Amino acid sequence: MALTKESKTALVQDYKTHGTDTGSPEVQIAILTNRITYLTEHFRGHAKDHHSRRGLLTMVSRRRRLLDYLRRHDEERYKSIIARLSIRR
Repeated sequence: MALTKESKTALVQDYKTHGTDTGSPEVQIAILTNRITYLTEHFRGHAKDHHSRRGLLTMVSRRRRLLDYLRRHDEERYKSIIARLSIRR
């Protein structure tokens, strides 16, 4: 499995914006980026796994929408998350 409970908890701790934050755009983007990275590596060895590729494209689209939302509402948070995750934009 790509994302264990411990690694997800660590991501939430790294990217949360306040004490009880578990669902801010930053946290969601970080979790999606982790899963996207895992699936990208998966496809290097399983090129014909088209069902998982569809899921990957869905995750990329969801991350794109979250980034667009963040960019519209708070440019500084957007730039910060892009820099921390090294996402090309």
